[in-house]
Order: sequence, then structure tokens, then C-alpha cells
Amino acid sequence: GYKVHLANPAAIQQYKGLKHSNDLRDAFWLADMLRLGILPEGYIYPKETRPLRDLLRARGFLVRQRTAMVASLQNVISRNRGLQMPGKDIRLLTIDRVAPLLEDNQDLALVGKTFRKGAVHLSRRILEIEKAVEEKAVGLPEYARLLSMPGVGKILGLTILLETGPISRFPKAGNYASYCRRVSGKWTSNGKTKGSGNRKNGNKYLCWAFSEAAELARRFHEEPRRYYNKKKSKTNRMAAHNALAHKLCRAAFHIMRDKVDFDSDKLFA
Repeated sequence: GYKVHLANPAAIQQYKGLKHSNDLRDAFWLADMLRLGILPEGYIYPKETRPLRDLLRARGFLVRQRTAMVASLQNVISRNRGLQMPGKDIRLLTIDRVAPLLEDNQDLALVGKTFRKGAVHLSRRILEIEKAVEEKAVGLPEYARLLSMPGVGKILGLTILLETGPISRFPKAGNYASYCRRVSGKWTSNGKTKGSGNRKNGNKYLCWAFSEAAELARRFHEEPRRYYNKKKSKTNRMAAHNALAHKLCRAAFHIMRDKVDFDSDKLFA
């Protein structure tokens, strides 16, 4: 029956005047800040949708493992055969294009067989997870609206939706952009930059999702590419990429909060 408070250690500074510091004193310090209403707290993700979010995170972990296997096998083929094999040819579920290249050496053949079977097995598990997650999220109206954004497909839409949680916990678009790590950290005093920090404050999965969305939007959509090129002409490539990712992040906030479809005229006017 108690209300749980998740304290944010990164925002809590211990009282410097304490003569003794131990678990009991720390508990009293936390309780005192809670009593005064100044306890920095973190967000507790809803228990009902937490397993679905964790399932999608497991997919990302398997994708990274599969990429490591494919890259290792590509390296073996390149060093021993002088050939460059695309990763999609290694991951084919029905056709084995690796075995003919390494069949004349028993050791290399075993390496190829092991890595390819591992990559194929992971591909099947990844597809299984994607199907399970999409079946539960496809009925959500926010998911369909996120897919209307340029550069956002099935996986990125699911990532943005599940990692964000209730959009009502963010007062403004700027708060959401900061949580997505799409706002630069800078310390200034008297108009001068004194340094930067806390770049990893926020959600790394949302940071990745909007970075991927910005790159895909730049490649395949005219208006995001025009905005990117305009920014690039004034600054540099990475600054333009981050600016486009920030734009898409703010657009996603308004889509989920206001329950509207993506409008390129409002975003790139």
C-alpha cells in the first residue's frame, strides 16, 4: 500500500555537512528531501507494457549479435578468398552461399558453417519477436500515426512508441527532445562556453531511433533532404544530421500528444 518513489541519483547531491555517512544517514537525507518536496525522481515505466518494451529491446540485442557474426564471417572470407560478400547473402534463410567458398578447407568450412547457422538462427528469432511485438502494437492509433513520419518504419515506430510510454509525462516538446538526447549539453557563463556534460542523460534507444529516422528521411524524402542540405551548407554534416533528428523528435511529440498525422508543411515550413 505504499507509494513508490524512484530517486534519481544523478540529480541528488549529498549534504556536505554530514559528519558520518552510512545507509541510515542516506535514508534520512532522502526522506528529508521527500518531505520538503525537492526529491529528484525518475519515471517508473508502467508495469503492463514493460514486458513488451523489454521484448523489443531483446530484438535489438539479437540484431547486434547477428551483425557481429556476419562481420566476422565477412572478415574470414575476405582474408582467405579475397572476396567481399554482402551481409544479406550470408543471412539468406534458404540458400547457403557461404559453403561453396570455403569447402576446400575443412577448418574454414566449419567456421563458415558455424557463423552462418548462428546468423540464420538469430534471424528467425528476430522475425519471431518482430511479429509478436507488432501484433500487440498494431491496434494502437499512435503507432499508425508515427508511421506517417518520413524515415520511420515498423521497427523505429515501435521503438519510439514503446520507449516513450505515456506522452503526457512530458510537459513540452523540448522536454521530450532532451529525454531523447536530441538537445546538446552546454555550460555557459557571461556569454562564454565553460564546457559541456550530461550528454548521456536520457533514453539511448530513442536517441538511436531518431538518428536512424533522420538518416533514412534524408536519403528517401525530398523535404527532409532539402532541410538537411540547407543546414549542412551553413554548418557541417553532423550538425545538419542532429538538427534533422531534433526536428523529427519534436514532430513525434506533437503526433503522439495531439493525436494527428505527420504534416510536412508545419515541420519544414
